[in-house]
Amino acid sequence: MRVVRLWSVRHAGLMERMYRLLSSVLAMCAPLFRTLGFARIETALLPLERNFKGLMFDCRMCGHCLLSVNGMACPMNCPKSVRNGPCGGVRPDGGCEVDPQMQCVWVEGWRGTTRMTAGALTMLPNPPANARHAGSSSWMRLARGEHVPPPLCGAPATASGSRFEALLNSGTFAVTAEFSPPDSADPAEVYAQLEHFRGNVDAINVTDGSGANCHMSSLGVSALLLQSGCEPVMQITCRDRNRIAIQGDILGAAALGIRNLLCLTGDSTVVGDHPDAKPVCDLDSMSLLQTARILRDESRFLSGRKLSVSPRLYLGGADNPFAPPFDMRPMRLARKVAAGAQFVQTQYCFDLELLRAYMQRVRDEGLDQRCRILIGVGPVASARTARWLRSKVPGVHIPDAVVARLEGAADARAEGAKICVEMIQAIREIRGVAGVHIMAARQDRLIPQLVRESGVLKDRPAPHAWVAYSRLTPAEHA
Repeated sequence: MRVVRLWSVRHAGLMERMYRLLSSVLAMCAPLFRTLGFARIETALLPLERNFKGLMFDCRMCGHCLLSVNGMACPMNCPKSVRNGPCGGVRPDGGCEVDPQMQCVWVEGWRGTTRMTAGALTMLPNPPANARHAGSSSWMRLARGEHVPPPLCGAPATASGSRFEALLNSGTFAVTAEFSPPDSADPAEVYAQLEHFRGNVDAINVTDGSGANCHMSSLGVSALLLQSGCEPVMQITCRDRNRIAIQGDILGAAALGIRNLLCLTGDSTVVGDHPDAKPVCDLDSMSLLQTARILRDESRFLSGRKLSVSPRLYLGGADNPFAPPFDMRPMRLARKVAAGAQFVQTQYCFDLELLRAYMQRVRDEGLDQRCRILIGVGPVASARTARWLRSKVPGVHIPDAVVARLEGAADARAEGAKICVEMIQAIREIRGVAGVHIMAARQDRLIPQLVRESGVLKDRPAPHAWVAYSRLTPAEHA
């Protein structure tokens, strides 16, 4: 079956012509189908559609086919159910993050589009799968003339009230850092971790089940940080919730005063400490961005039901300029911006040349003017750790030169911190970069040193995140 699927991708131009012919035939037959009854015609055609598309594309019959806009590669074959890919975990050989033996279906689709008339993936995000349509006929949906509504456009209707947003919009080079929630129900453990962040960063990004491992919730930790006077960026992933739970969590976070939301698909459950857990993946990162934007700008749920008060949100996403296909990454960023991303934080940067090439494309497309881009950095403790990261964590790219430098250092930990400092200084000089995002897993104590030695906060006011919470007025809390 996979061999036939790859044949269809290699002959995507032929498949595209067949699809257009099918669309014309269905449009001509629509009046007849309406007379006879679409339901009756669907019953007759459904087995034919299922068998043909199953053979040619490994089709999963989601009911809203994306083959024609994805190079004839079915995105429902993605183990993470990403309908707006590729994710940031594509391996150097184009392999899937979850199943290394499988080529990423989005890499396949990217190649397929080069053989189609359009020549590229659409710049508009694809909608999430509709569970009610699963198993139904996309051909009949085409005959009925059902089209996907376009994504929202334009600026948010109201200001978010985010101090982080105000800082980035002022043009100040920002510093954020990643915070790993504890394996505990004690808030004191959260407060104890803050000492390495205090006075050194503008906002703290709270992970949500990073690596598919269970910890205190991002929502709970973000609320505790907010009470401490910190500016949290709450991560929210699609792996563990359906769209009902996600919308409820977004409203709850906004009610608590959390303004910054980082929308992620999430790591696969197979890599975490609960591999027996069932992934939900009702949405992906782009449809999550669209969902949050609809809540904020249209003041309604995805169901259409109206909100009495809409949330005030500053929306962010993730990107990975260092994972293949490299030519596709700026386009994926553009789709995230179209979906609603106002800021972006990237995977670790250890390759400045790849970053410079990416940022050149970003500037050429004007994307640096439409969203604020923060580049991920972090210290690596040893050459062994570097080799483990690049072999075991899909999407992390560490050049051989960096590994060799760590290998030859008398003090590898100090050398790893020095490399990170040099990265921060070099990244700051790249036009279009709005800040850096420090990921110092289990090395939080190094954050003050990294910030101090890089000089990234020199000659600017104290970090924006630390405002005494007790001094805020009730209006500012809201």
